[in-house]
Amino acid sequence: MSNTPEKVLADLKAGKYAPVYFLQGDEPYYIDQIADYIEDHCLSEAEKGFNQTIMYGKDVTMAQVLTNAKRFPMMAERQVVIVKEAKDIQDINKEEGQKLLMHYLDQPVPSTVLVFAHKHKNLDGRKPLAKAAKAKSVFVATAQLRDYQLPQWIEDYIRQKGYGINDRSIMMLSEYVGTNLERLTNEIGKMLINLKEGDSINEDLVQKYVGISKDYNVFELQRAISFRDPVKANRIVRYFAANAKANPIIPMIALLYSFYSKLLIFHGTKDKSDQSLTSAMGVRPFALKEYKAAARSYPLGKVMQNISFLRKADLKSKGVDSGAAADGEVLKELVFLLMH
Repeated sequence: MSNTPEKVLADLKAGKYAPVYFLQGDEPYYIDQIADYIEDHCLSEAEKGFNQTIMYGKDVTMAQVLTNAKRFPMMAERQVVIVKEAKDIQDINKEEGQKLLMHYLDQPVPSTVLVFAHKHKNLDGRKPLAKAAKAKSVFVATAQLRDYQLPQWIEDYIRQKGYGINDRSIMMLSEYVGTNLERLTNEIGKMLINLKEGDSINEDLVQKYVGISKDYNVFELQRAISFRDPVKANRIVRYFAANAKANPIIPMIALLYSFYSKLLIFHGTKDKSDQSLTSAMGVRPFALKEYKAAARSYPLGKVMQNISFLRKADLKSKGVDSGAAADGEVLKELVFLLMH
């Protein structure tokens, strides 16, 4: 049956193991979390030598996987078989291989914990194997977080670890690190290891351990543009131009495009209550003040014009425009056009 990653991990930590796990999807973080937990904790170190088998999909057929799964454990309660890169099993997309797995799912060996780590791809939901895996295994389907979901995920993750974090630090992490949860948790880990339980992450810690300047980042550039502060905006642009390798323009354009797209939603939302706006725009309540200020500075017509400027800057930055300039010049021109 379908499960959330959090529920599966909670069951594993409680010592509840199932005969078959099928883990698939675009977000590898949770797939790795579950597979790694089983690899590290299901057996004792003494039991692993004879009873734990790690296989890689490209090296095996389904018959080879299931031959290992049908063995009985040696001097242990159970054995573990983990198939990493399971999407590459040589015949997993062929009828013969799928029939073999479906037959095994009907009567799995209860003393085996069989794990398919099927990252970056989903089974074809129209085929019998996908239906069988959902019905007869612990089935987890993961999807990459949406940008608007990331701030809440960061806050929840850090609070579950026993720490706090302020809103500006959340935005710095979400804007700069993005939705790669493996990288994000690694960056958060650098900070948490230097804190006492109950302490909070602030902008100084983000700057020190993640390397994001609290004063010169795209979030601050967005704020300067929102409040029509050309002095601050130009200071940040000059910093970016002088540190071009550390501040690539394409992600900045993408983030500014997202900002103006949300402003477009703001102007198009009839109910201007805070609850309605945050829901429609997919932003956290603390960020709404900035969007309200920006909406006063940028009426609907200017927002649409600015989206056009961003599209043109994107083409220039990718060399599509024959008159493309250096990234610093493209950004300088773009910020001027956005604010005038």
